[in-house]
Amino acid sequence: MFMNDRADGVGGAASRRPATLLAAVLIVAAGGCGYHLRGTGSSLPQNVKSIAVPVFRNLTTRYELNLRLTRAVIDELVARGKVAVPADPNKADAVLDGEVTSFTATPVAFTGQTLADRYTITVKAKIVLTERVSEKVIFSNPAFVYVQEYDVPQGRDFESVQTDAIDAVAGMFARSLVVAILEGF
Repeated sequence: MFMNDRADGVGGAASRRPATLLAAVLIVAAGGCGYHLRGTGSSLPQNVKSIAVPVFRNLTTRYELNLRLTRAVIDELVARGKVAVPADPNKADAVLDGEVTSFTATPVAFTGQTLADRYTITVKAKIVLTERVSEKVIFSNPAFVYVQEYDVPQGRDFESVQTDAIDAVAGMFARSLVVAILEGF
């Protein structure tokens, strides 16, 4: 038997009570200090009820990448229903401007015939959400990055499925961006 152990079983649980009590007090105290669970807050000011999303600028060589990303962001904002998305920026409380700065598709897995069958797709963009009237920046990320792996169907190459790959990435890019804007991540 160790020196601190008691034969009657007392001491083990009792000696842990102060630490458990302290942990509980700290958790309760933290709740009143502005901390919140992910997904329960909002980084938007209360007066922002609508966001216009003009077509993102495309600084890449991927044809219509900006159009697909813009459409996906609008669709995601509409699906969440937290803000209206007017077509006219002059009728919105805020404007979401985007500039697609980079698109890369890097092969990461190969078939037995040394053909790439999985790619890591990386999209980088400069994103700014501004209150229209005050021109105050609400959200800004000059290097928003979204990375996703894409499996190329057997017997196909990436160039033949790149439109499908871009559409898949656009949806997840949009979801990630809208969560960052609406929920403050």
